Amino acid sequence: MSEPARESAPATELKLPPEYTPLDRRAIYIAGLAILIAIGAGLAAQVLTALIGFVTNLAFYGRISTAFVSPAGGHRAPLAILCIPVIGALLIGVMARYGSASIRGHGIPEVMERVLVGESRIPARVLILKPVATAIAIGTGGPFGAEGPIIATGGALGSLTGQVVRITTDERKVLLASGAAAGMAATFGTPVSAVLLAVELLLFEYRARSLVPVALASAVAAMVRIAFVGTAPVFEVPALVHPTRAALAGYIVLGAVIGVLAALITRLTYRTEDLFEHLGERLNIHWMWWPAIGSVAVGVIGLVEPRTLGVGYENITGAIAGSIAGWALLVLVILKLASWVIYLSSGTSGGTMAPLFTLGAGSGALLGAGAAALVPGMGMSASVAGLVGMAAMFAGASHALLASVVLAFETTRQPVGLLPLLAGCTAAYLASLLVDRNSIMTEKLARRGMQVRTEYSADHLSLVTVRDAMSTTVSTLDAGMLVGEVRSWLDSGKPGSSHQGFPLLRDGNLVGLLTRRDLLDERADPATPIGRLIHRAPVVVYADSTLRDAADQMVLELVGRLPVVERAAPRRVVGLISRSDLLAAHRPRLEAARQAKRVREPFPGWPWMP
Repeated sequence: MSEPARESAPATELKLPPEYTPLDRRAIYIAGLAILIAIGAGLAAQVLTALIGFVTNLAFYGRISTAFVSPAGGHRAPLAILCIPVIGALLIGVMARYGSASIRGHGIPEVMERVLVGESRIPARVLILKPVATAIAIGTGGPFGAEGPIIATGGALGSLTGQVVRITTDERKVLLASGAAAGMAATFGTPVSAVLLAVELLLFEYRARSLVPVALASAVAAMVRIAFVGTAPVFEVPALVHPTRAALAGYIVLGAVIGVLAALITRLTYRTEDLFEHLGERLNIHWMWWPAIGSVAVGVIGLVEPRTLGVGYENITGAIAGSIAGWALLVLVILKLASWVIYLSSGTSGGTMAPLFTLGAGSGALLGAGAAALVPGMGMSASVAGLVGMAAMFAGASHALLASVVLAFETTRQPVGLLPLLAGCTAAYLASLLVDRNSIMTEKLARRGMQVRTEYSADHLSLVTVRDAMSTTVSTLDAGMLVGEVRSWLDSGKPGSSHQGFPLLRDGNLVGLLTRRDLLDERADPATPIGRLIHRAPVVVYADSTLRDAADQMVLELVGRLPVVERAAPRRVVGLISRSDLLAAHRPRLEAARQAKRVREPFPGWPWMP
């Protein structure tokens, strides 16, 4: 309802739409915070590595050391190898039950959930409990990587910083993504792919004010890593051979096969997780005990193949370099898959990236060696196939295509592999999407009712100007007209009298806007000039602004229509834009989508195609 008529006219200063600026001083402040977070995340990555080394040495070697070693070289008795993972799992279960249940899981899906529905707020206790739980899980033989948990730890550090200082929810998301990217860069020494991963999985946008802090954080975290471990790549492999055209075609086929395998592994992982939940409910076993049950498989498989224990970076290098091949590699891949899927599905704490790399590198090397033996003239190399398989497995499982390509390059520094990587990862991405729309990162969120779309396109409203969508037939009223006079006109049924909003002019210049409800308000005296009914300064939008600007202005000012003016003459009304005009602007896009659905299916009779 409108306010009663006032004795004096209200202020008529225009409320103009906010100007779009890709970067400002606020962005510099956020970038500065991101750099500080990156230093903390870089140090946290080193602490986590040292913790994993400490637990591994204590559990499998019986010594006090922080050196990063493989559990496979330990000389424990068979009974000890069976018991060590169980002891670690029991500790993790207690930490999750009485500390924070957030430490359970891969790491990245939990961070994504906080971004999507939790205003990017991560509890402070996760900052401590997650890396400790991960160190225990991996140090006691868990077949995981440290990258997922350190991404979660870096994200928690960024989120906590964003909760301490006074910033917006959007800026907190940027700091969370900066910390997560910094954690990955500090773990693998891969700053570029860390930025891409943050864009593809965490930011859900591509803007300068979010990209700059994340990129700076990744670069600084990589510098911190260099200070501790140097500049050597994570996977040092021999120089790769240049691919032939026939070999490139083979890598595309290999990538597609790996993509299907990645989608099937995702399904297997969550089916196994469902099995744990079903048995837990059926047997009335609390979830804190599930990791202990899953760890039994880790110990048993570790007895058969000790190389399945721990992170296993050396296995990835061996598969690509060719030092692990044939039946030994096949057995390693199968047993690593079983150990990882069972233990991860039980609800322990561990990353997915390193295990996926192991499975992909091993599968790729095996398929590449088989193709080279069957078709010698194709020129496929088992080493290049291993590299392509490693990246393709992650691309197919995570649906992070660009991050996968660049990550494989940064971890090996093999430029020859870039073209095969691009071809193979793209094929894997395509194949995995055809098999399953959700990735290993988003399946958990989808099961909780969240629809996560990782496809980004320009906002349609930002592509259309107000001038192209506004109504040019505007019914304006002179501010000196009397209320009774205007009411008679509204009841006359004359052209324009049925509109819901009317700009008020004085000497041709805009002074306000009244709605039909304002004019028909019973408290308004019919002898009062309608200019006296104005109760707020006029809110306008420029003709060359976008519909996104108009929509934002409507939301901020709580109005349903805006007078349209020119920048050179902000008091001259040239049109009117309403909420219905904003909705109507989507019609061409929706019609195009509807027309595309009418096109004949390119693969009739293939019901498995989405």
